[in-house]
Amino acid sequence: MKYSRIAVRLFEGKEVFYDPVYHGRTLKVFGMDNYPDQAIEFFVDAYRKIGYSVVVFDTKGTFERDGFDTIIDLEDAKPGGLDPIKFASKGYFDPYTAATIVQTVYGLDRTLTDKLYSDILSGRVGSVPEALKAGEKYSEVIAESYTLIDQLLYSGDVPVFGENVLVNLGDAHSITLVGTAFLVLSAVFEKRRETLVGLNDAAVLAYTQAGSAGLALLTRPLRRRVTVVASEYAGESLLNLGGPVLLLYHEPDVQGIVYDASGVPPGPMRKYIQKGEGAFIYRTPETINVETGKFLG
Repeated sequence: MKYSRIAVRLFEGKEVFYDPVYHGRTLKVFGMDNYPDQAIEFFVDAYRKIGYSVVVFDTKGTFERDGFDTIIDLEDAKPGGLDPIKFASKGYFDPYTAATIVQTVYGLDRTLTDKLYSDILSGRVGSVPEALKAGEKYSEVIAESYTLIDQLLYSGDVPVFGENVLVNLGDAHSITLVGTAFLVLSAVFEKRRETLVGLNDAAVLAYTQAGSAGLALLTRPLRRRVTVVASEYAGESLLNLGGPVLLLYHEPDVQGIVYDASGVPPGPMRKYIQKGEGAFIYRTPETINVETGKFLG
């Protein structure tokens, strides 16, 4: 059933729609091999037709690059320009957000975070490398885990973002780098409206504490924003997110895990999903519903 203009039809020959207004603003997609990739591409195309802008985080480096105004190619050994304090100075988010990002990445306590925030406001600290060299207690804590990879991530010019953004993380091998970059950019895109945010593979993005914090920012319900979280891995960090599920072809035990986590009772509602098929699992306050069919993606 279709409730709003941003609903997207899911199955061939069936009036089955994912409608963020009715079902929830975050859709979780689970499948093996390239099925999550195909799903992200399907939703990107569908929401572009509706007039939404698109932001895609791609950990595989295989997403089609056409149609994006800005492409960020992140690599371990190249400058990234993703310094949260510089982002705050450019107005992408407020200085306190920059301080809390540093807190999350380097494990600052509340007192040190407040001191860093004060130094950012006063202009004494204008970047993370400057915070490292400031001679404060927070500098010592940052230094405990600061590496050359961090230095490269923060160096370079701050990117300018268009409406449609692709973040290519396929050439970044450091999971710590990926998590930090994801958190910084999640803060940039947190309040965007009329936007589809696609995360693939979301389990990789959420592997670190910083990445989990970024995932929380982009899956927080927000009007006129839709987030599609796609993954080959049915981990708790994703299964516990609120929102409906699109289950694509996967190993039988993983299908069972997804059904269990979604609250689908044993029996005929737990149809085995074969190649090319999908199961759309969604809740209302009173019921659990499962629709199946041939997935249009």
